[in-house]
Amino acid sequence: MPLVKLSSKGQIVIPQEIRKKLGLKPRKYAIVELIGERRAEIRPVADVRKELRGVLKKKPSMTRALLREHLEEIERDEELSS
Repeated sequence: MPLVKLSSKGQIVIPQEIRKKLGLKPRKYAIVELIGERRAEIRPVADVRKELRGVLKKKPSMTRALLREHLEEIERDEELSS
């Protein structure tokens, strides 16, 4: 079990092997939660942008569907008025 020392500002350095296992990267967020009275838990925060990338591309565009429907209505109206 690695031993760490707090700086004068209350900061600690998380050992490299633990950072790697948790997937903690510089300038990324982590949650530090107090467990009971004397323990803390560190959990990485998922990169939401990375997880959601491409999600909307898989589904049909609602805008395109509405536009297509509108154009079809215009064509029907023109045919009826002719």
